[in-house]
Amino acid sequence: MLEKFYPNEYMDSTYDINFDRLYKEGYRGVIFDIDNTLVPHGAPADARARALFLHLKELGFSCILLSNNKEPRVKMFNDAVSVSYIHRAGKPNPANYRRAMETMGTDEKNTIFVGDQIFTDIYGANRTGIRTILVKPIHPKEEIQIVLKRYLEKIVLFFYRRYRKKQETDTHGDKE
Repeated sequence: MLEKFYPNEYMDSTYDINFDRLYKEGYRGVIFDIDNTLVPHGAPADARARALFLHLKELGFSCILLSNNKEPRVKMFNDAVSVSYIHRAGKPNPANYRRAMETMGTDEKNTIFVGDQIFTDIYGANRTGIRTILVKPIHPKEEIQIVLKRYLEKIVLFFYRRYRKKQETDTHGDKE
């Protein structure tokens, strides 16, 4: 039942993702959430974020920002990284995930979604059939509605870790 909320991967940070490997695996598009995925909530793009997008473009990735925020917030971040964006995206509704892929010229098989929230970011991308990477939030300061969702996310993550551990055991067998 909870599997619809499980990411394909769970990483400490967006900046730990091996995008070079993902490109070699055939991925060509990356959809990013912004707040607490790339920078702390409300912050402008920093040097690390600008360098990431520069590297992704050099590799050949198409990138787009998919945010539930209003346009001034998204545009302010995007002015520094110069990719496409969709504001007021209505995540987890799959419609704008599809629109993002259409904008990038990618599809479900060669697109990755990176975000920090299970019930909006990951659930929406999973519903769309995109590979998902959940990252830990960059900063603990968040809006109250997100803070409340984080408690529920902890429950999902508990079961996700058990699920992954069982998968690894089933795949590798007991080595005793």
